Amino acid sequence: MGLRFKQVDVFTAKPFLGNPVAVVIGAEELDAAQMQRIAGWTNLSETTFLLKSSKADYRLRIFTPRHELPFAGHPTIGSAHAALESGFVSGKRKLVQECGAGLIELSLEDDGRIFLKGPPPKLQRLDGQIPSIPLLPGSKVIKVDVGPVWVVGEMSDARALADLKPDMSAIAEWSLKLGASGTTVFAVSGESASAIHVRSFAPAHAIPEDPVCGTGNLSVAAFVEKRFGAEYVARQGMQMGRDGRVTVRVRPEGVYLGGHAVTCVDGTIA
Repeated sequence: MGLRFKQVDVFTAKPFLGNPVAVVIGAEELDAAQMQRIAGWTNLSETTFLLKSSKADYRLRIFTPRHELPFAGHPTIGSAHAALESGFVSGKRKLVQECGAGLIELSLEDDGRIFLKGPPPKLQRLDGQIPSIPLLPGSKVIKVDVGPVWVVGEMSDARALADLKPDMSAIAEWSLKLGASGTTVFAVSGESASAIHVRSFAPAHAIPEDPVCGTGNLSVAAFVEKRFGAEYVARQGMQMGRDGRVTVRVRPEGVYLGGHAVTCVDGTIA
C-alpha cells in the first residue's frame, strides 16, 4: 500500500529553516497503532494523518514519536498547506479542521501565510521554578494548557536565552510530574524584526528541543497577554540552525497564530 506523503516546513517561506511536519494524506486505512509506528519512524516532533470528516473540511490526527496529541500548532498549519496543495480539500481561503481538541478555524492570506485560531488557554500559576533554567528575577511561572501543556517563563535577555543549556533529564522528570509537555521560555529580542525570541524543550516526549513550536508560542501569548500589542512576531530555532518566524495576533475573540509553509518532500509512503 502506498499513501501520498509530504514533509512540510512550517513557519518559514524558505525550505529547511522552519519546523518540519510529516503529513500522510488519505490515511483512512491506517489504525492508531500503525500511525504511531510511522510517527516513531519519521522521528519528527509531529507526524499527522489527513482523514475525511463529516464535521469539517478534514480530520487530523497528530502524533509525536511517542503518543497522540489533541492539537498542535505547526502540524495544523503544515497539514492545511498539504491538504490544499494536494487537492485533498478544494482551494479555499477558509478551512475548518476537526481534531482531538475540537474544530479549529484556519484562514489563508494573500501572502500565503496560514493562520489558525488557538483553543482557549487554561492557565495555572506555579510556585516553583523551572529546573536548570535561570529566569528573569521575579518572573512568574505559568502552566498553560492549549491541548499540549507548556510551562512558560521569561528570561532576562536574548543572549541568555541563546546560551541556555538546560538539564534535559531534570526537565523531563519535572514535566512528567506536572503532566506537562515541557517548558517554553522567551526573552525580549532587542531587534526590529521580532518582539521576542523563544525556545521550547520537551525531552519527556523524545523532543529535546522543538525547532519552532506553535503551541509553545500560543502559550507565551497567554503569558504576555497584550504586552507586545495586538500583533507581534516571534523568532525561534536559531540555536538549531533554523530561523522560524511566528506571527501572533491578539484579538478580543482569541489568539491567532500564523506563518508560511513550504513543501520539502513530496511523494508516497509505503
